[in-house]
Amino acid sequence: METDEVSIREQLFHNRVRETIICVLLLTCLYMVCYLVLTHFKKTAEFITADDIEDATVNKIALWLCTFTLSVAVCAVLLLPISILSNEVLLTFPHSYYMQWLNGSLIHGLWNLVFLFSNLSLVFLMPFVYFFTESEGFAGSKKGVMARVYEAVVLLILLALLVLGIVWVASALLHDNVARQSLYDLWEYYLPYLYSGISLFGVLLLLLCTPFGLSRMFSVTGSLLVKPRLLEDIEDTLSCTVFEEDSLYRKLNYGSPSCWVKLNMEAMRKEYLAVQSRRVALVSPKEMRRKASPWQRNLGYPLAMLILLALTVMCVLMVCFNVLELLLDETAMPRGMEDPHLGMASFSMFGSLGAAVQVLLILYLMVSSVVGFYSSPLFCGLLPRVKDTNLTQIIANCVSLLILSSALPVFSRTLGITRFDLLGDFGRYNWLGNFYVVFLYNMLFAGLTSASLAKTVTWAVRRELIRAFGLDRLPIPVSPSTIPFKLLLASGLSKIQ
Repeated sequence: METDEVSIREQLFHNRVRETIICVLLLTCLYMVCYLVLTHFKKTAEFITADDIEDATVNKIALWLCTFTLSVAVCAVLLLPISILSNEVLLTFPHSYYMQWLNGSLIHGLWNLVFLFSNLSLVFLMPFVYFFTESEGFAGSKKGVMARVYEAVVLLILLALLVLGIVWVASALLHDNVARQSLYDLWEYYLPYLYSGISLFGVLLLLLCTPFGLSRMFSVTGSLLVKPRLLEDIEDTLSCTVFEEDSLYRKLNYGSPSCWVKLNMEAMRKEYLAVQSRRVALVSPKEMRRKASPWQRNLGYPLAMLILLALTVMCVLMVCFNVLELLLDETAMPRGMEDPHLGMASFSMFGSLGAAVQVLLILYLMVSSVVGFYSSPLFCGLLPRVKDTNLTQIIANCVSLLILSSALPVFSRTLGITRFDLLGDFGRYNWLGNFYVVFLYNMLFAGLTSASLAKTVTWAVRRELIRAFGLDRLPIPVSPSTIPFKLLLASGLSKIQ
């Protein structure tokens, strides 16, 4: 009996060591990748300063902490894909000796680590990094890195007290009967309550950014690919633009005195600059088309647009199906679970193929939310630039991406993209059990995505038809809203005939 107890303890110890090693290796790999990404965007002058070595050291330390936060954000994005794929792998190889390390304890521990590090990064680490970079030390104290650390820690403590006071007041107003009066429940009640509010903010931010990002994905992808030449002759358009640019150049530089009196030179200069920018915009697609293969010129763009359209339509259909399930079956509500029970049943009714589609849709929604976030007028100023992003922008980007990514598991489960229930503290959010909140969230997402998709597709078709038929070169301003869609189709058919 004693020998069996020793062997069980040894097995538990070895399992814990193995899970720790796997998590450390995963975070280390993500840390190195995120460090390469941040060094690609950072402003080099802030980290190599010959005049002030102290500032350069502070910026390097801040960059390391930002890299850790970004690696946690990437790990939060991969939580659901890793969990779903692990379940399918265990279903495919149930008795494989080499897959014994892949178990529910490992996945559950990974979810808990991501939740813990997300809390620490959002509540403590990132505010400390910002205070650390902006501090100079207390007046009268000896200058140095440690003086900045002391000032940053004091500011962080004051901020923590302020935030905890606000959370206590909010909890007392909303739940007066359960308002805590001691610091004993700080970790068990106030911090999860605070993170629940942050997660709700992240889910609402995803609700606004994702539909807009799904519509923007078409234009962003189209700018990266070579568009096929169906009705438009770029050579002819480029020749006409060059001729128009030369004509305006001669009028501006060699015009007669009477011409100087009759013409508005300021308007002509603006027109010349507009024609010049249009010529530059036409030269770039021409070079891309010249370097691209015939398959890329003719099939790449239509295939990419069809894939994006199919993924977007699948997301909307799955959300609509989830709305029906919410009305008929209470098990469709998102909830938490303690044991994932991996390797027992697939989380999709279509088996491994359905699980792969779920993973693809989750990653697609995350990419779309990031595109929508940086395309929105409110946050477009945070868009990082290669070798020209200062440290404050890097901190803001890391915080924003962490808020979006930490809310992605809750977002995906609330919309019914996957049936994998939330593990650990991710399932303890107060608002997850509210049927009206979840139902209204699904309806808003389906409505906003459908409206954005319909608007984007119709406007894109009209814009392409206007440009293909040469209506954009008319002396009057032409927009997709000024010409009926039927008239465009009629003119297109007559031109083809």
